[in-house]
Amino acid sequence: MQDKTKKLSIDRLNKVEVLLDRYLDEGKIPGYNCLISQNNQEVAYFQNGLKDVERSKPIDRSTLFRIYSMSKPITSVALMQLYEQGLFLLDDPVHRYIPAWKNLKVFKSGDATHFEAIDPERPMTIKDLFLHTSGLTYGFQESHPVDEIYRREGISNFTRGATLEGMAEQLVDIPLQFSPGSHWYYSISTDVLGYLIEIISGQRLDDYLQEHVFTPLGMTDTGFSVRPDQQARFAACYDYLRSADENGLRYKLQDDPEQSRYLDAPSLLSGGGGLVSTIDDYYIFTKMILGKGEYNGVRILGSKTVEYMSRNHLPGDKDIASMGQSRFAESGYDGVGFSLGFSVVMNAAHSDVICSDGELAWGGMASTCFWIDPEEAISVIFMTQLIPSGCYPVRNQLRAAVYQALC
Repeated sequence: MQDKTKKLSIDRLNKVEVLLDRYLDEGKIPGYNCLISQNNQEVAYFQNGLKDVERSKPIDRSTLFRIYSMSKPITSVALMQLYEQGLFLLDDPVHRYIPAWKNLKVFKSGDATHFEAIDPERPMTIKDLFLHTSGLTYGFQESHPVDEIYRREGISNFTRGATLEGMAEQLVDIPLQFSPGSHWYYSISTDVLGYLIEIISGQRLDDYLQEHVFTPLGMTDTGFSVRPDQQARFAACYDYLRSADENGLRYKLQDDPEQSRYLDAPSLLSGGGGLVSTIDDYYIFTKMILGKGEYNGVRILGSKTVEYMSRNHLPGDKDIASMGQSRFAESGYDGVGFSLGFSVVMNAAHSDVICSDGELAWGGMASTCFWIDPEEAISVIFMTQLIPSGCYPVRNQLRAAVYQALC
């Protein structure tokens, strides 16, 4: 239970601004938003820098960001709404809804061109997709022949003309990297969850999210593309540079907001990484989670469902460190498990960062991140646009700067 006397000091939170401004002054990030709340009340908000360096446009609270994998918790919540209606069970085999997946094989040996594949030890379940224990992968990981097959076959969230149905059809002939349930490996699993939402609900994923998540919660700036009325608020995205350029900047333009693919509706609706949003829209989402499914008098999930989603569900109550084979994650590994859509701290004493047991978190490829600490009733959201995430230890430093303010 939260210690009611432990509160965030506004004065001490100034260290957050100092930290983030240092990144800005050193040319490491173009700009940022950071929002810190406790007991679902805003305690501090900081912003600085530019959303579009090339056009000298300042960042502000209404700036629209590519949130990439911070889409995953939203898609997971949406599918759990259908679970609450009794429309599927978590241990249902995925092939019940995608029949062509009934005979998926598992890579045994060989390379991306010539390989041997065998039957899995058990079928992939819907829960495996939530947990990233499905045997699926991401092509960008470049650590296994199956990753290479994904790249060769264009298994990507953003391939022009791709669709969720087409992706599912392509995956029929590609082996799983491992037998479902045996390892944790970051993957396109949440994109498949989005496809299941379409199959089970009978709605397109964007329509379902709009009707059942965004509109009820009042998340008016979140979606799979940038509307014409939002374009002036859309941030540029940048790639990390190892060495500073002639202007002292450690980044270069990756996606011009005036020519971005996000200006058009995508053919593949990526529930795993395709959403754009603002810091205030995502704040609404975190308040709903801290409110156990309710925000501003609107309930979109039952409180017991949110509690269930917030537990570690990795087999044997293991953490990612003991199950993980992935080269990449948007969280730490030691003492950190995985819930239904988020990382979850199982044992704060085993973590290498300051945190609380039960903390939920995740981040996005362009260095956005959030965490929700139920023990301290704290939520923190950080937005910037720098690819890839993990270039700098800003997330861990931000944690230290926030938690030192607890008095």
